[in-house]
Amino acid sequence: MSIGNNAYGSLDAGEVRLDQLLGRQVRTESGKTIGRIEEFRTAVRGGERIVVEYVLGGAGLMERLGMGVRQVLGRAGRGYIAKWDQIDVSHPERPRLLCSVEELRKR
Repeated sequence: MSIGNNAYGSLDAGEVRLDQLLGRQVRTESGKTIGRIEEFRTAVRGGERIVVEYVLGGAGLMERLGMGVRQVLGRAGRGYIAKWDQIDVSHPERPRLLCSVEELRKR
């Protein structure tokens, strides 16, 4: 999934605005909630910035807010890290897990 707008300010096919995903609950095939999308990890490939991982749950929130929050709360958040192809974001209002929860990295 690539990020951003084309030269005309509109999204190309396969692109999603990250602000539409941030904070959305990710659900499994059975409808169980596994956490909110709290952070994105990106990389530049072929001149485009693309999402390579999603950080879900408290771990992502802590990562987004930075070290100061972790120091104040005295603990790291828990959650999951999903690769870009483990979550279906074709409908940003309801992202869906495409693999089992066990296939995600724990954080």
